[in-house]
Amino acid sequence: MDENGRRLPDAAHKGKSPNMPADYATLLHLDAQGPDELQVPDFASLDDDTFADAIRAGMDACRDELAAIASSSQAPTADLLRAWEHAARLLTRAELAFSTAKSADTNPRRDQIMQELSPQLSRLTSSIWLNETLYARFTSLDERAQADEVALDDQDAWLLSETLRLFRRHGVALPASDRETLREIDERLATLGARFDALITAGRAASAVHIADPAGLVGLSDDQIAAAKAAAERFGWTGYALELVNTTGQPLLDHLDNRDTRQLLFEASVGRGRTSETDLRPLIIETAQLRARKAALLGFEHYAAYAADNGCAKTTPAIMHLLTRVAQAADRNARREADVLEARFVELVPDEIFQAWDWQWTAAHPRPSDSADALPDEATLSQYLPFEQVLEHGVFAAATALYGITFARRDDVVGYTPDCRFYEVHDTDGSLMAGVMFDPYARTTKGGGAWMTSLVVQNHLFGELPVVTNNCNLPRPVPGAPTLMTWDEVTTLFHEFGHDLHGMLSDVRYPSVAGTNTPRDFVEYPSQVNEIWAWEPALISQYARHWQTGEPMPTAWVEALAASRHVGEGYAACEIYQAMLLDQAWHQTPLDDLPTDPAEVDAFEEAALQRYGVWFPLVPPRYRSCYFTHIWSHGYAAGYYGYLWSEVMDADTAAWFAEHGGLSRQSGEIFRRQLLAVGGSRDVMAAYRDFRGADPDPVHLLRRRGLETA
Repeated sequence: MDENGRRLPDAAHKGKSPNMPADYATLLHLDAQGPDELQVPDFASLDDDTFADAIRAGMDACRDELAAIASSSQAPTADLLRAWEHAARLLTRAELAFSTAKSADTNPRRDQIMQELSPQLSRLTSSIWLNETLYARFTSLDERAQADEVALDDQDAWLLSETLRLFRRHGVALPASDRETLREIDERLATLGARFDALITAGRAASAVHIADPAGLVGLSDDQIAAAKAAAERFGWTGYALELVNTTGQPLLDHLDNRDTRQLLFEASVGRGRTSETDLRPLIIETAQLRARKAALLGFEHYAAYAADNGCAKTTPAIMHLLTRVAQAADRNARREADVLEARFVELVPDEIFQAWDWQWTAAHPRPSDSADALPDEATLSQYLPFEQVLEHGVFAAATALYGITFARRDDVVGYTPDCRFYEVHDTDGSLMAGVMFDPYARTTKGGGAWMTSLVVQNHLFGELPVVTNNCNLPRPVPGAPTLMTWDEVTTLFHEFGHDLHGMLSDVRYPSVAGTNTPRDFVEYPSQVNEIWAWEPALISQYARHWQTGEPMPTAWVEALAASRHVGEGYAACEIYQAMLLDQAWHQTPLDDLPTDPAEVDAFEEAALQRYGVWFPLVPPRYRSCYFTHIWSHGYAAGYYGYLWSEVMDADTAAWFAEHGGLSRQSGEIFRRQLLAVGGSRDVMAAYRDFRGADPDPVHLLRRRGLETA
């Protein structure tokens, strides 16, 4: 990956490269042959040092092959694009396997490897994009194509134009001294990102709340208490441990009746990343400063402008016009919700002042007169949402109904953790088309939240079938019982599987523009569209069944679930838009105005949100700076707004599905072929306009979020 989240050329010949060690090719299944094989890495044989050695060997092979391309004296043809795609074959496959394993199950050795290799990988990336001789080969091919000396089809021409754009974007045309400065900046940024990644996991574990007295856990279910006791045992504590999830809001705040415990948990969440051992503020400050310097070198007003230029939005004024509009409207909605909740809180807890740690608990305890037709409590609802059932009769069933694909479990395929389970995916004609590996359970060694990765990227050039992953953080079930999901976890599973579908249904020639290799503010769009189907009543009747009796979820609950979809929308919208604005603040602020002292970080956050008109202490941002992994180490720098940009397209597409038969093979086939299949092999907004007949209309999002009158 480069610093902007774009994957380096990612491809493979059938058979081995002359520069590729055979043992690594075998371990990564790069030497698999034929259309009926999936190239799943041999995780059973890949220890940490082998991962590191494979990445180093991949870097060597990449250097050698690119040097051969640059030094060629032959007039370039379309074969240049094939050679370019092949050069990083081993490197990319090894990186994908290692990063997948590390994010799901890190350890000190993996953290060390990441910190050792990140600057080396950055150095390699810079040596590629700042190589004037290599760039000249592509400019020569472009000139020959313009002169009709070489025939390029649409996919060839797009890859060439994107490659030239990325060379220029990375500074190949700058003076030599500036190029060297860029190399140094990128190398340091890679080091800081790896360090942030290591500390964020450690900091989350270090911020777990120790509860000695069971009275502090009143309100939690038996399963939640058992999980807290098991967590304490892992930490070597007596009593109980409340572990943090990656967001500001903690699910347990819905249930904890003990107000002191709620306060402890909330303050641990918003205050993490500031202790001496896991203080992330110096890394954040240095990263923001380096990014500002990089943007200036490349001729951009600020890093946010640099990031926007690489996406669908193109400019920060376009981003801020939409973002501030919806954020301020969401803030007004949240304040109205706060008035209602504060009145209810006074009824429940007289003589106390309503605080941020009371919000979730109060919202979960409505007046009886307000809840005659309401849903039961979360623990009762979860009895109808066992993971395996939701996966097979919900997530998989929706994909089959829309796209005609089917799934078959393979228990003989070894994953990157013992918790993994693997499925083959078959197309409408029964042919093997992909593989997907699920890793559902939370671990102290696992990153927070949920995510998708690719182990193998689809492409026709080298005949490779996609293999993707799906990572959740569900509580491990007690013996004899299934994993029971919350409704938020259900919609998250659908969301992440939308990313999986984007990777699996890709149908392009070149791997570097396949599947999810799209602009950052587009990549969340297919995943958000897939959330639609979590709410489909016909599907709910299949997957929402009591894990013991098999009885479907009562119809009244299903209706109440749909009615509750927009309850608390002001809070939900406000916290996420605040985080988007916080991201923009760090990356739009001039270098001289950025914080220079760790103690200034909190004040910077407050001043930024005040400036945008959305400072509301009762609703803090979904991610504060010290645990905003997306923007400091996961490629979303100045791009977290992409969730909003994608949601505009998602809401517009939901309207299209409603107009075209909803969950049907006909509508699914159109969406598959016109959008999911093309990946980044053409301009994604042009593909969207071909699909929809127009640009996305924001009115559908405003209605969904209850912001239409704003």
